[in-house]
Amino acid sequence: MIDRLLSRPLLIAVLAVGMGSGIDAIVKGAAPAAGLMHLVAWRFLFGALLALAVFLWQRRPMPPWEAIRFHTLRGALQLVGAILFFFALTRLALAEATIIGFTAALMVPFVAQFVLGEFVSARAFLITLVGFAGAAFAISGGGEGVPGDGRWLGLAACLASAAIYAVILVLLRLRALREDATTIALFTNAVPALCMAPVLFGMAGPVNVGDLPVFGLLGMLGYSVWFLMTLAYARAKAQLLAPLEYTALIWSALFGIVFFAEMPGWRVWAGAVLIIGACLAIAFENHFETRRQTGQPVSDLPD
Repeated sequence: MIDRLLSRPLLIAVLAVGMGSGIDAIVKGAAPAAGLMHLVAWRFLFGALLALAVFLWQRRPMPPWEAIRFHTLRGALQLVGAILFFFALTRLALAEATIIGFTAALMVPFVAQFVLGEFVSARAFLITLVGFAGAAFAISGGGEGVPGDGRWLGLAACLASAAIYAVILVLLRLRALREDATTIALFTNAVPALCMAPVLFGMAGPVNVGDLPVFGLLGMLGYSVWFLMTLAYARAKAQLLAPLEYTALIWSALFGIVFFAEMPGWRVWAGAVLIIGACLAIAFENHFETRRQTGQPVSDLPD
């Protein structure tokens, strides 16, 4: 059965996206009682232990000092983004937070322009405006989150998290061809765990031992999502798999309805259509522009 699953990359990708949405649902349910800082610290600790075990088992060499400094910076950004997004989950409906998270894809071209000097066309800029208009429309209905200031704090935190995630994606492009995925996964989990060491040692108060299984589950799921997506992208074209990440909205809506009685309104779905359409248009715009610059035919899909 496992061999049959591994031969179906589309199914693997959908499963990984569903597990990622499951993490969001667990965080939303557990964070208020367990404490946000405890949840973040222990989630990354368990993820780091698992990532370290895989790193040692595969006998990966330690990267050079230059790479360690780079991944330390990226890991610190990962921690800030995670804290902001986990906080947003306690203030917003799952589907709403997922939609705002999609805007990270709209920000990537502009971050890449600033960091890598990549060109952003006027068409891409207009498409981005449409996408953000969709996000604004999706949240205009009031949502199912905490009313008043709590909701707006959640929206601000979620948008800031998306911006940080866009920066992380661009930074990964700088090292993706130099480091293997196992090494990247180790630093992704270990650096945040080390930064949160004061919390692990009681600075935020004693941890509830009864919450440790939940924290361990979050660490295991977080690493599993990365592992499954790596398997999927190794077996199918990125152009085919990337749109499947937007199934996160379906998963989030389902988990929100079942576990939190959150029923997304029509504005949420309409806004999602605009955002997802803009994200896909940006992706194809960048793909076609790259092929034009290199003299390749624009109609062929990449490997």
